[in-house]
Amino acid sequence: MAMVAGPPRTPPTAARWGSLGVLGLVGAAAAFVVRFNPTDRLADPTGPCLWHAATGINGPTCGGTRMFYYLLHGDVVQAARHHLVALVGVPFALYAFVAWATKAWFGWSLPPLRLGRWVYISYALVWLLYAVVLRNLPWAPFSWFDVPNLT
Repeated sequence: MAMVAGPPRTPPTAARWGSLGVLGLVGAAAAFVVRFNPTDRLADPTGPCLWHAATGINGPTCGGTRMFYYLLHGDVVQAARHHLVALVGVPFALYAFVAWATKAWFGWSLPPLRLGRWVYISYALVWLLYAVVLRNLPWAPFSWFDVPNLT
């Protein structure tokens, strides 16, 4: 019995390079955040947050760099304080990356996250509501999330 060969498989080099690129970018971001501590009230090379400088309130990404800094140092409570909604998304982003990279490098398919479109839309709406409204309210428990502009 002769084996029927399908079309030749091409190596997934683009996905492999892409996964290495993502790791490189995350590594560079981690090195930058460790080198230029975003919590020390000293000016960083990137300058102050433009949203905060223009509006005087926390915006959608305010606290993301500080959250990443605290995650790198294992302080999940402070990471949650600086950007709770982004912190909730970190495990999902990590799983998506691991699933993509293992498929590219080893051909393994991890079970996909089967989240409906409404989950992504709800997450985006909660992100905006939390980041622009709730974190800027002056009473508890929301005042715990209000972190003044540090630069």
